[in-house]
Amino acid sequence: MNRLFSLAAAPLFAAAVFASSANADPIKDRQALMKDQGKTLGSITPIIKDEKPFDAELVMAALKHLNEDAQKIDIATLFPDGSDKGGETTAAPKIWEDKAGFEAALTKYKADATAAAAANPKDLESFKVVFNQVTENCGACHKSFRIKKD
Repeated sequence: MNRLFSLAAAPLFAAAVFASSANADPIKDRQALMKDQGKTLGSITPIIKDEKPFDAELVMAALKHLNEDAQKIDIATLFPDGSDKGGETTAAPKIWEDKAGFEAALTKYKADATAAAAANPKDLESFKVVFNQVTENCGACHKSFRIKKD
């Protein structure tokens, strides 16, 4: 009986696995992740600009979400060889030409995102420190590894 169930379920399982991997699009996946990070940063940027009052709960939720997104950035999955072609992307060729440099930048970003979420800033001044550290990573990576849009 168990064997019959296993044999009957195998094609369904294989089809599900194939469908999920066949639909994978690293360009769209990394763009969605980067857009989500931009949206998250955008939700707390008005606090840094003194356009909104400091809100510790909002800041912590955003920093935690930003860290979760940062940890999802996997070079092998989101930036596989060849994914600089065949679609609209602003990922610079330097990503594939200098994988060690890109990996180092990503490792630093992930560490700083983790530190920012762990810092649990309780006021605007402490928030500015962690926010600036994380966004400096964004800017440095974009400068080196992203094609500037016109």
